[in-house]
Amino acid sequence: MQLFLPLLVLLLATKQYAQNNQGNAYVDQNGIIRWKANKEEIHGFGVNYTAPFAHAYRLAQKKDIDIKKEIDKDIYHFTRLGFDLYRIHVWDTEISDEQGNLLENEHLDIFDYLLKQLKDRGINFVLTPIAYWGNGWPEPDEDTPGFSDKYGKEKSLTDPDAIKAQQNYLTQFMNHVNKYTGVAYKNEPNLIAVEISNEPHHRGTKAQVTEFIRKMVNAIQKTGAKKPIFYNVSHSIHLADAYFDAGIDGGTFQWYPTGLGFGKELEGNLLPNVNDYHIPFEDVIKEHHAAKIVYEFDAADVLKSYIYPAIARSFRTAGIQLATHFAYDPTFLAYANTEYNTHYMNLNYVPHKALGLMIASEIFHKIPMYSDFGEYPDNLEFGDFKISYEGDVATYNSEEKFIYTNSNDEQPKNLKKLKGIAGHGSSQIVKYEGKGAYFLDKIKKGVWRLEVMPDPVIVKNPFGKNSLDKTVAVISWKSNEMNVKLPDLHENFMINGINKGNDFIDTATGLSFSISPGVYILKNPGATFKDLDFNENHRFKIDEFVAKENTVDKTYLVHEPLKTSEAGREIELNATVVSNEEVEKVEVWLQNGNMYDSVELEAKNNYDYSAKVPQKLLNNGFMNYRIIVTTKGGKFTFPGGVAGSPADWDFHSSEEYQTKIMKVGSPIYLFNAATDSDKMVREWRPENEVVPIPGNEAEFQVKLEKLFMEDIENKNAEPVYDYSFRYNFSEKTLNRSLTSKNELVLKARALGDKTEKLQVALVMKNGAAFGTVVELSPEIEEITIPLSELKPVKTVTLPRPYPGFLPYYFEHSNESHLKMQDVEAVQFSIGPGISKDQLQQPHAIGIRSLYIN
Repeated sequence: MQLFLPLLVLLLATKQYAQNNQGNAYVDQNGIIRWKANKEEIHGFGVNYTAPFAHAYRLAQKKDIDIKKEIDKDIYHFTRLGFDLYRIHVWDTEISDEQGNLLENEHLDIFDYLLKQLKDRGINFVLTPIAYWGNGWPEPDEDTPGFSDKYGKEKSLTDPDAIKAQQNYLTQFMNHVNKYTGVAYKNEPNLIAVEISNEPHHRGTKAQVTEFIRKMVNAIQKTGAKKPIFYNVSHSIHLADAYFDAGIDGGTFQWYPTGLGFGKELEGNLLPNVNDYHIPFEDVIKEHHAAKIVYEFDAADVLKSYIYPAIARSFRTAGIQLATHFAYDPTFLAYANTEYNTHYMNLNYVPHKALGLMIASEIFHKIPMYSDFGEYPDNLEFGDFKISYEGDVATYNSEEKFIYTNSNDEQPKNLKKLKGIAGHGSSQIVKYEGKGAYFLDKIKKGVWRLEVMPDPVIVKNPFGKNSLDKTVAVISWKSNEMNVKLPDLHENFMINGINKGNDFIDTATGLSFSISPGVYILKNPGATFKDLDFNENHRFKIDEFVAKENTVDKTYLVHEPLKTSEAGREIELNATVVSNEEVEKVEVWLQNGNMYDSVELEAKNNYDYSAKVPQKLLNNGFMNYRIIVTTKGGKFTFPGGVAGSPADWDFHSSEEYQTKIMKVGSPIYLFNAATDSDKMVREWRPENEVVPIPGNEAEFQVKLEKLFMEDIENKNAEPVYDYSFRYNFSEKTLNRSLTSKNELVLKARALGDKTEKLQVALVMKNGAAFGTVVELSPEIEEITIPLSELKPVKTVTLPRPYPGFLPYYFEHSNESHLKMQDVEAVQFSIGPGISKDQLQQPHAIGIRSLYIN
């Protein structure tokens, strides 16, 4: 069996997947981008990836890493995930001078190399030559030579010399010949379209904006380039006519449906945030027969996978043709997530999320534009796709492919026709105890290629304040148990490792085997195949394998204690442990008066452990405990990971985990300003704050000059007189019962000398909200709200999405009544119940707590 094929074979294989793109694309009279060669509609989905520039480039230099080799590795994963599109806003400030002359420097060289590698894999691109950014983020900006550094974004849009510099730069950029391909950008077949600049934020008149854009269009077209030219139209949308009157072929959009920069993981069901991508100026786009591209999107501060296929579905319903996620973390930085800490995407480190993007790519290739699947929750099953908030599962289940982001019970549609499987967790056909992704590709009957990624473990909040000295996730290489049940693989099939350095040979015990990261051939005894059987149909060679090496440097334990529980109610403690030493025992030491009770945690697999707390310790009071991990190298006590154990004479750590054990029937605090305000999801206003109150209390204070604030990016928006904020309290109710409760008690006040109205609503997991308006007096008081008085109210999409023209309220088809067992958040709203003449008057309230009784 020949495993190493010449590059020619790989190129022949990738040619099949280049979408017949030998020639320029164009936008037809229906606003659809097509290939000129065959008139076929272009489909594309992928990622932004910044390795040649800015932070990623600097840190590669600092770490003495060969950035081109890192690019090769990441691009392999792009192909493995089925991506066929790439986009980036080029850091013009690093590759131009003040006059807009293109600088042939190391950044441009690496960028050319990146484009060549993408091209060889059959991946097309949309390029944005001008970013207007400095090159610092998240570090301070450097003093760079480019025109953006001299003029900044605002002056670049109006200053005559800055405009000339941009014209000069765009012309030189399009004429630039990639030294790795020998082809000028203007003639590059894989370049689908050019987006002039990134988020320009125009503030001028319509005539000025049209004139500016037309100059940029002319600068590109004077090179002889025939590429469709796009412009960002999702900002300052009151200027939509001005954009399209400038001769562009289409508009570019973005979507950050969960906001940006929350600093920690957002909790709760976020499907309401991605229910609809409504474009209010759609008629302008259609009038100009323009196409639509999404240049950036992400569910920021989200560690779940279910949301990405939902985003893709809403994009297709809105008529979006191409889309790229922002941003795929270069693998060499993903351990620290320093590049964009509000995002986190990488196949090595967050495989379930990456597989969510893989499913999103299938949606962009299988679901026709403008397909309407109704409103939530009716739109969670469409075509061959299914989305579930419960269990964080998204699936693509077609005749030939089965892709899933987490463990599920879905039966593959047609096992006999199945050719490709990609998964994380377990399914009806693959049982797997590891934490990495795996891929199964059928070569022929009785012969499958298996690719197994190593196990990632997130050990710290990846969305917080990050640093190269802070490890947020580690990669572990261990053998995990796997069971593969496919109709053409017989029991006791053979397993052969084929990637470089992998000489593993074994036979399954029935359908089960132990497997380490790598690439393997699973085949029936006597079955034969040729490498060409695989390479003719894929964009990578049969023995290719890329994975982050083992990075576990010490013992880590991940555990989140219950906030509260009820006396006598069973508590199961769960922990994830990963260590550079063999783990011999994991035990919990529970404080019992002046003594400790030790309970050993049982291993579920290589990483996950659990134990039930003895009933005698589940009495009213505080349950304090530590978890001790014993390895061959010693003992480590958590929280803190302190060497040794509390039994040692010199053990010095006083840190403990704690759970409050409440009396049966006691009130459940859903919100406490002193402890929960930092997790309140809200639109930022400078006057809002948390202030201490005598008696160990705090008050979450909201002060509004007026309810409606004009959006400078959407000046024609219909006013919405509402300010809402939300807190997800599900971590407080995990081991409590809400069904026996019958009233809410709100402790709050009006901050001024007049009464104020506040709507208090409970939000269920399906996004439906039930609330009522209460009146607050200037004196602090406890207001009792019978649950029977809660009626259906509007759910606000929180965090507020970006761009701001997206719907304020969540439109759904839920017809359910309030189910306390499904409640997960409280929504406070200032606006409902306030008379029209008072809506734009100042309002101020203070909330101290909300409990249910």
